[in-house]
Amino acid sequence: MTDSVPGRLTVSRATLDDWQVVSGWAADEGWNPGLRDGPSFFAQDPEGFFIGRLGDEADGAGEPVSAISVVNYDELYAFLGFYLVRPDQRGRGYGLATWRTALAHAGKRTIGLDGVVAQQDNYRRSGFELAHRTIRYVGSLSGGGPRPARVLPVEAAGLRAITAYDAASYPADRPRFLESWLTAPGHRALARIVDGTITGYGVLRPAHGALRVGPLFADTRADAEELFDALTAEVDDTPVVIDVPETQPHAVALAEARGMKPTFPTARMYTGPVREMAAERVFGVTTLELG
Repeated sequence: MTDSVPGRLTVSRATLDDWQVVSGWAADEGWNPGLRDGPSFFAQDPEGFFIGRLGDEADGAGEPVSAISVVNYDELYAFLGFYLVRPDQRGRGYGLATWRTALAHAGKRTIGLDGVVAQQDNYRRSGFELAHRTIRYVGSLSGGGPRPARVLPVEAAGLRAITAYDAASYPADRPRFLESWLTAPGHRALARIVDGTITGYGVLRPAHGALRVGPLFADTRADAEELFDALTAEVDDTPVVIDVPETQPHAVALAEARGMKPTFPTARMYTGPVREMAAERVFGVTTLELG
């Protein structure tokens, strides 16, 4: 799929190699994506990544200047992220052209996004409505202590059970994404299991100069605390980042109790209804790029 627009911009589907460039742009913006996010993102929907290039050729030879992802999870839900234009090319309509091309990929699905608060009005004009704010917390933690007996590597629970728990806490089933996310190099994935039942799970992954927690889903604050502390037990003062729904007071309290400080908010917005889910389980969102 390609779409040429005035100004010699050609928008086409991106490759995983292209996304290394786009991830670098995101890092420059301070979004701090994980170092190995790309393969897991593409595992969910390899057709959902778009890049805009300047030049007359649509074969990937042009200069990349814009990007966006619109990842389809199922027949009802998609998520938008990585909406970027290179700073030296802004104000020329390239972002809007890339946006319009990519949104067609979602069809009639409800689309979610986590956008910067300053862009809420622009997103609202495109049909998005605010659901809640998400706050990024950052802190340098000193881990230590044994891992609780009921916190185990996710393999002890099994992919099917983790996928089912995740599905109850998220607007869509995402087994392809999780199969990659839980086992990606450098990712630490743990579950809390009580009498054979999952009461929460979480993942820690390396990012640019920090470690990211996401998701952190748990039945109670106590479950989430055990998971968070186990995930961060060996961080050795490395900054840790977690994105917390502002509407989840127990999640905010967990982050603040560990000395983490709020940095910047984002706005979770949707174009329509999403299925019922256990929002009270969400102590940390998975990623701002894929929800």
